[in-house]
Amino acid sequence: MARLILSFMVLVSTGAAQGESRVMCQEAFAKTIAVQQIEYLRRAYARATDQIGLGDEASVEAGRAVYRTIFAKDATFAVTGPETSPLSADGPDGWVDVVLGALGPMGPTQHLIGTQLVDIESITFDSDCQVTDGRASMESYVQAWHDTTDEQVWLFIGTYLDEVVFTPGVGWQIKHMELRRVTGEMRPMAAAAS
Repeated sequence: MARLILSFMVLVSTGAAQGESRVMCQEAFAKTIAVQQIEYLRRAYARATDQIGLGDEASVEAGRAVYRTIFAKDATFAVTGPETSPLSADGPDGWVDVVLGALGPMGPTQHLIGTQLVDIESITFDSDCQVTDGRASMESYVQAWHDTTDEQVWLFIGTYLDEVVFTPGVGWQIKHMELRRVTGEMRPMAAAAS
């Protein structure tokens, strides 16, 4: 009988331990999903920015719709770094105006997002392991190619530094974005160089 009780106690404690590890595993999995969702904010931004850069009304509105999804309504924006004119804006629509003003006079652009590092600063889960609150920071490298009207390509190399928040019913959004220029150059296009 003692052996049966001991076996039952081991089974119960093993089940509890497995249950605890299962919950931790779910939270680890949910945190991994959160990191991926945060990274996709910047990727969606790159595509939306290229749309806005086309300058036609439909493309600008398509980009604006994405900005309104990935940025908080009260998001703030800043451009910093060497050889830049400091720029800032408030709200997604304010940033659309800045982007359109900067890219509109050019031809097509392509914003390529490279290395991304996300640091979850805080995250809260409900009993179903769903995120209910959170804060994170994200750093993303960017190479942005800009076709200019004088048969040159302007290459911008920089880093996006984002503060990200989770809002219930909305999801992860960028609350503050800093675009920090690292370097850049003008290059002749292949047709112009030959």
